[in-house]
Amino acid sequence: MNHLALIEKTQQLIAAGDIVGAESALVELADAEGDAALMVVLEMLPAKDILAVIREYDNSKESVVNLLVTPEQFARAVVIEKQYKDLTRTHLRGMMNAIIFREDADPLAFINAIGDLEGGSEALADYFTEKWDRIEAFASNGSFDALKDTGELISKADLQARSYERPQVEQDEIADHDWMELAWLLRYQNPDLFIEMLTVLRAKARAHDLGADDEDALDDEDDGKVETGDTDRGRATPAARDSDEESAI
Repeated sequence: MNHLALIEKTQQLIAAGDIVGAESALVELADAEGDAALMVVLEMLPAKDILAVIREYDNSKESVVNLLVTPEQFARAVVIEKQYKDLTRTHLRGMMNAIIFREDADPLAFINAIGDLEGGSEALADYFTEKWDRIEAFASNGSFDALKDTGELISKADLQARSYERPQVEQDEIADHDWMELAWLLRYQNPDLFIEMLTVLRAKARAHDLGADDEDALDDEDDGKVETGDTDRGRATPAARDSDEESAI
């Protein structure tokens, strides 16, 4: 089967909801023609189709697609994951942990690729949604122990100053290939993106408290409790706005 025919078959299976079948078709290509052939096909597949496959991460088995997807391909998929409206963020966290921390990968390459895209900081904020209080503690004092809620949040200026401090917790102490290690890498290896992510995360947390939509809070630049700064503030990506991108989801 030539590559264009395989892409058409894969897209048809995804549109029909047969994600297992779509992944199997891609795996068969790798088995028959090698990883290089699969990488060519992945480069040709739209982000929405790559996302449909990799978000169904199963930690009981290793996926060749997850092992070969590039940081740029992965980032394009991550920023449109919100189209699935998965309020639990289970799929988002599963695929991010599996791919960013895959064996022999450079986690920073994936993190930076996400940060380079409009909507990247929002995707990262979604990943950390259920850990907001502990991320705030980490931003404030370098520890993941939740702070007593005083209603005061560390300012953006203080965040920037503290981002370059010596870590209170070393990476090998929290090398769990999960949210703590990702937060550590963001704060100490890409502090600007960490601040962007936390700004969006604060807006989402406040929206939840107010019973408002995320977008409403992200657009509220004048509220003193949320530091907006120069972030993408959760705007939809071009891919997310494209009706063709939404068609298979």
